Amino acid sequence: MSSTYSDLFRPSRGTIAAVGDVHPVLTPEDLANWDSDVELAEPGEFPFTRGIQPTMYRGRLWTMRQYAGFATAQESNRRYRYLLAQGVTGLSVAFDLPTQMGYDSDHLLAAGEVGRVGVAIDSIEDMATLLDEIPLDQVSTSMTINATAIVLLALYIAVAKRQGVPLQKLSGTVQNDILKEYVARGTYIYPPRHSLRIVTDIFAFCERELPNWNTISISGYHIREAGSTAVQEVAFTFAHAIAYVQAATEAGLDVNRFGQRVSFFFNAHNDFLEEIAKFRAARRLWARIMREQFHATNPRAQQLRFHTQTAGSTLTAQQPDNNIVRVALQALAAVLGGTQSLHCNGRDEALALPTEESARIALRTQQVIAAESGVANTVDPVAGSYAIEVLTNRIEEGAREILARIEQAGGTLAAIESGLIQREIQESAYRAQLAVDAGESVVVGVNRFVPGPTDPDTDPGTDPGTRPLFSIDADVERQQIERVRALRATRDGEECQRALGAVTSAARDGQNLVPPIIAAVEARATVGEIADTLRGVFGEYQETATV
Repeated sequence: MSSTYSDLFRPSRGTIAAVGDVHPVLTPEDLANWDSDVELAEPGEFPFTRGIQPTMYRGRLWTMRQYAGFATAQESNRRYRYLLAQGVTGLSVAFDLPTQMGYDSDHLLAAGEVGRVGVAIDSIEDMATLLDEIPLDQVSTSMTINATAIVLLALYIAVAKRQGVPLQKLSGTVQNDILKEYVARGTYIYPPRHSLRIVTDIFAFCERELPNWNTISISGYHIREAGSTAVQEVAFTFAHAIAYVQAATEAGLDVNRFGQRVSFFFNAHNDFLEEIAKFRAARRLWARIMREQFHATNPRAQQLRFHTQTAGSTLTAQQPDNNIVRVALQALAAVLGGTQSLHCNGRDEALALPTEESARIALRTQQVIAAESGVANTVDPVAGSYAIEVLTNRIEEGAREILARIEQAGGTLAAIESGLIQREIQESAYRAQLAVDAGESVVVGVNRFVPGPTDPDTDPGTDPGTRPLFSIDADVERQQIERVRALRATRDGEECQRALGAVTSAARDGQNLVPPIIAAVEARATVGEIADTLRGVFGEYQETATV
């Protein structure tokens, strides 16, 4: 039942395209050599195919997050408090591009981007405003930040200390997945090997000081958004994960300890059955990698814990209300696949940041699945389905084949530096777009079921111009620039420079960077100043052409 290499890299237009030829009618013969004791076991037992907890959602529902962040810290704080009042059980923070890239809001390269795709955070004062009146010992916070993850984590810790919250009570996740930036998103700063050092410094610090904090969320989401297939999403995500675990063990960390705080972030795409199988295959494959390759013996270090977000790339500007249906099906696939937390996209995100109404509908989607559908009443209700189990096997097998190729190419860093992974994703994205353009892959409301201008069935949702959209005040950038400049003018300049000097020394001497960066943000150094300090030691990464 082995898939060929070409099968594995064909565009994801459904089950057949993604994981090789699957007969339209499956029977017990398709699982003739399948041993349920080996491939499934019981929920909560190795290899965790059926879930990481014996009772799964019967014991505790997934965390319902709503990814949000825009404009100023004050405005984002208002949205967070609104979402918490609506029933969100965990925050998920989006940062603007200057913050992600390590530029202060008054930097020349930040012009036009301040507060646009996330919240602008320049200093401890901004972070304090962002988290104002939010009980950090009660709310789990996920921060989608990578190149500057160490700085934003330091800011979060510093604000918690201001609030008097013991660090042991902080729970949440910092994405901290820099390797996928080189292959899928591009918001990197330093060369890969220096970036890996920063990642492992966070691992080591949190192991000692933040026992309930997830030190990395290794993201397949952005790999899938860039155009990969489901199999590639699993394989390339795990290639990055293997590199992180190797770097941590080489730094002397115990895989049975730091492995418990490693988490993942996956995409819930359109092919309903394939996505369910993908999550189950990923959980099983990761357990086997951790036990067989890294010799982890602690069951918690073998478990794949993951957050899921519905697929932003599937949202359409045309007939945007159709996105509510897409998101509901994708969210249901994530739940049936056993996710630990979930974010549902807003219906209008192909046009703008979601309005409060759209964010509320997205949250209600999760709540309806949890409270009304009944799918949370049974652990892994899809287990034993011929289609699901065949697909689960195929995805695991295909991901293993790709991982073997990466290893033969010299490992993950070599594959990134040569552009190998980037080229594979680009090729899959190109083929998928050709399928849409040719009408082979149907997108409802875009290349099929498109009403004409005089069609009586045309509804307001067909015309984006009829829908109120969320917009950012054009004055936000000026206000944020004034704020960061006022901070620099009123702080103790000598104290700040001493703190930045300590960051330089730690970067050069190989000391753990987290403590001096916490001291720097407490001395009111800015995100950009700390990033520039590290640039001065590590340099900046220049992308390799992937033609």
